[in-house]
This record gives sequence, C-alpha cells and structure tokens, in this order.
Amino acid sequence: MTRAPTRRAFLRGAGGALIALPWLELFHDPKARAQPAAARAQRFVAVYTPGGTVLNKWRPTGSETAPVLSPILAPLEPIKQKLLVIDGLDMKSAVGEQHQAGIVALLTGTPQSSKQRNYAGGPSIDQVLAGLSMKPRRSIEIAVRWATGKSHGLLSPINALSFENAPGWKPIPPRLDPVQIWNDLFKAQTAAPSADAASRLARKKSVLDFLDRRYASLAGRLGSEDRAKLEQHLTKIREIERTLAELPKQTNTCKAPALIDTKNYDPLTGLDSADNGSLKDTSTDAEIPKVGKLMIDMLVMALACDMTSVGTLQWSDTEAKHTFPWLNLSEHHHFYQHDGGFRPAECEKIGRWYSEMHLYLLQAMAAVDMGGHTLLDESVVFFGSELQDPPSHGKTNMPLLLAGGGGGLRGGRWLRYNNRSHNDLLVSILNLFGDARMTFGDPKYCAGPLTNLT
Repeated sequence: MTRAPTRRAFLRGAGGALIALPWLELFHDPKARAQPAAARAQRFVAVYTPGGTVLNKWRPTGSETAPVLSPILAPLEPIKQKLLVIDGLDMKSAVGEQHQAGIVALLTGTPQSSKQRNYAGGPSIDQVLAGLSMKPRRSIEIAVRWATGKSHGLLSPINALSFENAPGWKPIPPRLDPVQIWNDLFKAQTAAPSADAASRLARKKSVLDFLDRRYASLAGRLGSEDRAKLEQHLTKIREIERTLAELPKQTNTCKAPALIDTKNYDPLTGLDSADNGSLKDTSTDAEIPKVGKLMIDMLVMALACDMTSVGTLQWSDTEAKHTFPWLNLSEHHHFYQHDGGFRPAECEKIGRWYSEMHLYLLQAMAAVDMGGHTLLDESVVFFGSELQDPPSHGKTNMPLLLAGGGGGLRGGRWLRYNNRSHNDLLVSILNLFGDARMTFGDPKYCAGPLTNLT
C-alpha cells in the first residue's frame, strides 16, 4: 500500500491524539431533572451504517405485532422483542450532495448549509440529548474504518455524523484508535493506586505541548484546505482537554472490557486512501470485526459506568472504501453500491453482517444489570444510514431501526408509516427522553411526533 509518511506522521500526532481524547463535560438541565425518572429514557446510542440497503431483502413480512424478519434483519431474531422496525419514512431534509446530505441530515434533520461549509444547519439529536442528560459528562463518539476515499482521513461532510448543540453547530470527529480509547476510558480504572495517580496527572498535561512544535514545522507543507481542517482538529483538542475528569472505579456493573491485540489494525489508514478506493489496506480491513466488537464493548461499558449517557458508533463513512475479507468480498462497499454497478447480492451480504454486529451491541447492553432492569431496558438505540437505495441514492422508505425500552418504547413490532418525514422520528426520540418539543431540525420537514412507538 502506498504511504505518505510526512503527512501521515504529522496527522498521527494531531488527528490521532484528538480523536482519542476524553469527552466534554455536560451542562445540567433543570427541566430534564424535573422529569420523573421512570418516564424518561436514560441512555441514547446512535449507530450509523453506510450505503443504505436492498429494500426487498430488508423489509419484514407478517404483521405489526408478529413481524417475520427479512434475510438482512434475520440475525436480530434473538433480540426481536426489543426491536422496532421503522418502515416508510423519507429523509426529506437530506438536501444537498447525494451521500453527504444523508449523513448530515440523519441526526440533525437539516439540509446541508453553505453557511456552515456544507455541514449541518443545526445540532444533532445526540448532542441535544447530551444536554438533557443528568450524567456528568457529555458524549462519546467512536468509529471503525472511518474517513476513507475522498476525505483522506480528515473530517468532512462525507463522514460527519454528530454536530455540536451550539451556534455554528461544529462537526464532532469520532475517536478511531481502540487502544487510545481504552487507555482514556479504562486504564486508570484498572491501574494500581500509585500508577493510577500518575496516569491521571499525565492525562492532564496538554497534548498541545507535544503537538505545537510538530505542527509549526509541518503545517507549511499542507494545502490551505488541509491546514483549515487541522486547525479545527487542534481547536477541538483544546476544548476537550479543558474537561478531563476523574474516572469511576470498577464495580460489578462497571467493568473494563478486555483490551485485545489490535496491532494489525491501523486506525489512521484513511490518511493514505485514494479517491476511488484503489489503495487497499487488507490487513486493517481484516481486523474490522474484531475491532468493531471491542469498540462496542467500550461503548457499552462507558454507558454502564455512567461515564456518559450518549454515544455514537460509525461503521465507516458514506464512501466505505474498504474491503470485507471476512465476507470474501475484495472490493469496497461503494463499488458494490454503484461504482461497479449495483450488486444487490453483495450489498445484502454486507447488510446482514451489520445486523450481526447490531445484535452483538444489543445483547451486550441486555447483559448489563442496572438493578432490576438491563442497560438496554433504559436505553433507546437508533440505527440508520444516509440513503436507502444504493444505485439511485434514493432516500424514501429509509431503513431505520429502534431498539431498547427507554421511555416506554415497545419492541417486537414492525411499524409502517406513509411517507412521513424522518424528522418526525427524531422528534419522537426526543419525546422519549422527556423533551416535549414538536419539531426538530428544519421545521418545514416536520409534522409532529410519530404515534405508536410506546
């Protein structure tokens, strides 16, 4: 695989360190505290998978209360009673570039905004919910095999899922390095007391002290667009560093997951990507299932340990220009969607594998006892993509799922709506958390909350 060592070395210092830094602190919301605990969902997780679906292999059969899961969704059968298949919603607010507009709108309900460099025109629902949370920290954003293809390892409208709940609505880059994430979240929890104290002290030292000289010497070698993106990364480092906090101690519920060997996985391999996906890192690609499960384990424990109540997981970006060796698929996902002509059999195979990973997440949450109920019981988990139909980039009948029992969500059902806007689902999710608003995102795409979720 072709390497770009100078650019890569610099970005390992800047982007890599940023992505693995801890979360920002939450602001407490008195209105949120006033909600009765039993009436509100407590945790929110959003999971993004790229490239839509093969609709006739995704859509269930049967009835609302007795759905027969499709070939793509069949792996979710063991957790079906906690699952809601949401059918018939259109992503009407996805106005802009074909893929970019979809990922931007998925959690924000806004079109791409030229005033915001083609990012979102408002906050993402995860960040709004983070502001409603009673937990002491904001959120955690993680991703697997992210920023492939044209984004070349950098934050872009092609891969941005979460947006700050503050004027400007800046995109939030996910963390990519599983070892750095584990160290940030769990190392102090598992260390001996003396080492623990030293670790906490070390983490409070500014990463910028290490990066500034490196940045100054190498920034001049980058183009103006890359420099602007890296300045944004460094700004995020400063913001995140100001909010380093103490980590919880290990308990029966809060247990650090095992840190597996990920030496063959390069979290920053996107830096070396080609626009057309012709540069392949099959060694890293082969590790995606193993690393993905570790990322899920860390996210679940971050929730169980009360480190945060909000998390997002991105399985790649909208281009997904990586291979699937464990599925015997040697081309990238975008190739099977339309670059190589629509390949429904391959897309179905990929979609089914993602359902297997969804099952892993939901079962991991269901295995955590929160005191008479499970972590999944008090949570809302949202699964979505940036489009529905790969060859046409169509965004009607979006493939959306909800899972969990938070806010009274009732699973085991297949709900069909007649071309309602997906913004109305975002409103409904907010309502499950005690937020009574009637619109979210661009109000012209809202008709009010959906019925029959609870």
